[in-house]
Amino acid sequence: MPESYTEPLGQSNAFLDFQETLSRAAKVDRPILLIGERGTGKELAAAKLHYLSQRWQGPLVALNCAALAPTLLESELFGHEEGAFTGAHQRRTGRFEAATDGTLFLDEIAQIPTEVQEKILRVVEYGSFERVGSSRPVQVDTRIIGATNADLPSLARQGRFKRDLLDRLSFDVLFVPPLRARGEDILLLANHFAARMAHELGWESLPRFSLRVVAQMEGYPWPGNVRELRNVVERAVYRSDAPSIDELVFDPFVPPFGGGTSAGIETPDPSPPAGAPDRPDASLEDAVRDLEVGMIRESLAEARYNQRLAATALGLTYHQFRGRLRKYREELAAGED
Repeated sequence: MPESYTEPLGQSNAFLDFQETLSRAAKVDRPILLIGERGTGKELAAAKLHYLSQRWQGPLVALNCAALAPTLLESELFGHEEGAFTGAHQRRTGRFEAATDGTLFLDEIAQIPTEVQEKILRVVEYGSFERVGSSRPVQVDTRIIGATNADLPSLARQGRFKRDLLDRLSFDVLFVPPLRARGEDILLLANHFAARMAHELGWESLPRFSLRVVAQMEGYPWPGNVRELRNVVERAVYRSDAPSIDELVFDPFVPPFGGGTSAGIETPDPSPPAGAPDRPDASLEDAVRDLEVGMIRESLAEARYNQRLAATALGLTYHQFRGRLRKYREELAAGED
C-alpha cells in the first residue's frame, strides 16, 4: 500500500467485523456501495477496498459528487472535447478514463443528476461512454465504489435515482459502523489523536484524559463520528497548558460570554422550544415521546454530555436515564444530524 494510505484504527467487534467484510469484498471485482453517516470514514473504507483488490497497482480516483454543479459533473466524469462548450479550449479526459484499470470512488453518489446516472449506467453495463461533445465511444475498465448516507432505495422509488443503476452498483452494500456503535474504540482513537496533536505541538509528555473527560467522551453520541472526535480531542490538547486534559469543548461555536452564537450574533431559531412536540397533529403517545426526547437532548447538552449529571437534572436514576437513551437511540441520533 502507498505511504499516503492510512490504516483504520479500532478494536471493537463492530469495527473488526466491518474490516473483515471489507477484506472479503475487496477481492471480488464488482461495484460496491458504502453506506454510512458523515465522518465515519467512508473514503478510508473505499481505499482499503481498492488496495486489497486485484486492481491495487492501478489508480484510485476519487470524486465528491456533491462538490460540483450538475452542469459540470458530466464533464468531470467523462471528459470533453475541444469546443464542446464555452471555455473548452482543449480535450480533457475525465475521472472514468483516469481510473481505468483501477477504482473510481464516487462519494455522495446520491447527488448525481438522473441524466448523468444514465451515462454511468452505460459505463457499468458496457464499459464505454462518449466524452461531452463527441460521438466516438471510449472504452474503460474501472471498478466503481459509491458512498452515501442517503436512502438510495427510497430515492429510487421517488424517481430520483435510477433503479437500474442502483441494481448494478449494489453487488454488495456495506454499512460503515458509526462511532456510537464502536464504544471500545472511542478512548483508543482519542489517545491516538491526542498523541499526534501533542507531537505536532512539540510536547515531551503524552496527554492524559481525566476520568471526567473519559466519561464525557463515552457518553456523547458523536453525531459527527470519528471526524468530530478528532476535532474535539485535538482542540482540547492544543488549548491545554498541561498534559492532563480536564475539559472538552464539543461545540466551538458557543461564545464564552453567553447568549447568541459565534461573534455574538443572534440567529432566529425556527424550531419549537426544546421538548415541545413539533407536529400539531401528533397523538398523545407521539407527543410524550417528542417531549422526552427533547428534554433528554437538552439535559445532555447542559450537562456537557455527562450522563449522570443529565440524569440527576431530570430527576432520574442513572439506570433509568440509560434505559431511556436505549429506548430513544434512533430519535436522539437523528436529531444530531
